[in-house]
Amino acid sequence: MSSSDNPEFEPLTRKQILIIMGVTAVILLLVARIWQYFGSIKILDVQFSLQAVWLSLALAFGISLGSGLMYRIWPAYRQSADTYLELVIKPLVWPDLIWLGLLPGLSEELLFRGVMLPALGLDLTAVIVSSCLFGILHFSGSQQWPYVLWATVVGLVLGYSAMVTGNLLVPTLAHIVTNLVASYLWKARQSLNPPSL
Repeated sequence: MSSSDNPEFEPLTRKQILIIMGVTAVILLLVARIWQYFGSIKILDVQFSLQAVWLSLALAFGISLGSGLMYRIWPAYRQSADTYLELVIKPLVWPDLIWLGLLPGLSEELLFRGVMLPALGLDLTAVIVSSCLFGILHFSGSQQWPYVLWATVVGLVLGYSAMVTGNLLVPTLAHIVTNLVASYLWKARQSLNPPSL
């Protein structure tokens, strides 16, 4: 992507993307831990069970299906998602996509669902507030509002799953799988259909 294709973004290198992902994850983890410490917040438990894994996979499937549907029927979302994904995924090589699944999935879920939900009351209002903030975290430019809107909806789904189950594993695993599926599918589509010059 060149600045002539989208003047709002300059292309980033693979190294820059990996550094940004790592630094962002560390910052989110630090914010979560500091908030937890000073707020005396008990984070949501992580409870490993087959039921939690299946629920996580079902959520990831539903979110991925919803995203695919939005991508097909809403041109503004398709353009927003392509811009964001091209900026983030295009410079990465296939094994890097594992980090794209793990780092945001772990750090964002610890902060937004693990710490923020209990801190705000672990109720529907907390889910809405944390989801709006989660959506804002995905803001990367004025043309990206459809992507922010979708991230907010995803935050509502993940937050609600955390509130209902009381298990941080459910939204975390769903988030990781969703990121992996979206990034691998987008990269595969770009490999099969390279843009013409």
